[in-house]
Amino acid sequence: MGQFDTFPYQTNSAVLFVIFNRPDTTKLVFDQIRAARPKRLYIAADGPRSDNPNDGLLCKKARDIVKNVDWDCEVQTRYSETNIGCKKGVSAAVTWFFNNEEEGIILEDDCLPANSFFKFCDTLLNKYRNDTRVRHITGCNLQQGKKWGDASYYFSNRTHVWGWASWRRVWNDYDLNLEKYDQSEITELFQNIYEDPLVAESWAQIFEDVKADKINSWAYPLDFANFFNNGLVIIPNQNLISNIGFSAGATNTTEEGNIYANLPLSEIDEIIDPVLMLPEKRADLCIINRDFNIDQRRRKQNSVNRKVKKWLGAVFRNAAL
Repeated sequence: MGQFDTFPYQTNSAVLFVIFNRPDTTKLVFDQIRAARPKRLYIAADGPRSDNPNDGLLCKKARDIVKNVDWDCEVQTRYSETNIGCKKGVSAAVTWFFNNEEEGIILEDDCLPANSFFKFCDTLLNKYRNDTRVRHITGCNLQQGKKWGDASYYFSNRTHVWGWASWRRVWNDYDLNLEKYDQSEITELFQNIYEDPLVAESWAQIFEDVKADKINSWAYPLDFANFFNNGLVIIPNQNLISNIGFSAGATNTTEEGNIYANLPLSEIDEIIDPVLMLPEKRADLCIINRDFNIDQRRRKQNSVNRKVKKWLGAVFRNAAL
C-alpha cells in the first residue's frame, strides 16, 4: 500500500511546527515543510528567556523565517511574548493544535524530516484513524541500522517525539503533571509492560522524577499515557527524522557526540504493513538497555550479589566450626 507517485510529496495533513530560538535549524526544517506544502500550518513559538540576552534577536529571526509561506496555506500562529519553558510550552502548543484538528503531524525546530515522512504519516493516520490500539506514529528510528521484520514499520510500546503524528483521541488522555496516576502502583504496573525488574525500576524512577518536577519533559508524560493505555506506537524500519539540534545550547539534547545526533535520513518508496499487530519488545529493550545502562547495572548488581553470597557462605562455615 502507499505507493509514492510524485516527489516531493505534498501532505494532506495539518502540520504543527514548534519553534524557539534556533533560526539555523528552523530554516532547514521549514524548507522541508515548504516542500510538503501542507494546506494548514500551525506555528507555535515560545518567548525569549529573561536571563538570556541573545534570545530576543534569535527568537525574532526564527519567527521571521516562518513568515515565508509562499504556497496556498492557512496559517495560524501562537506566539508567546514571555518564556514558559519547554515542558509547558510544547505541551500547550500540541493541545492548541489538537483543539483545532482531529489529527496531524508535529515537528519541532530540530527535527529534520525526510519528504516521505509526510506520506508515511498521512497514510497511517488514515489507516489507523479509528483503531484505538494505535496511538502514535513516529518518524525516527533509533535502532542503528537494525530492522525488525520485513514490513516498512513495526509496533512498539515506546513513543518517540522527534517528528510524530497522532490523533485528538490520543492527546485527550495526556496528563502533563501525571495527576491521574498513583505512584505506589507504578513499579508493579511497569513490570506488566517490561518484565525485567531493572527496566521497570528505571521507568518508575523517571515517573517519580517527572511527577516531582525534577525532570523538565513534556514527552515522558506522553510515554506514560501510552504505557498505561496499552497503546501501540508505529516506528518506521528506516529513519525518516534526523535530530539536528544536538548542541550545548539545546534544552535537552546537549551532547553533540550523542549516537542519536544527526542520524542519516532515508526515503520510503512504498509502505508495506506488518501482518501482526504486536509490540516488538526486543526493539524497545535495545534502546532502553542502551539509554538506561541496564547491562552495566546488571553486572554491578550480580557482582554485589556474588560478594554477599560469598560473605554469607563464609559466615555459615565459620559458625559450623
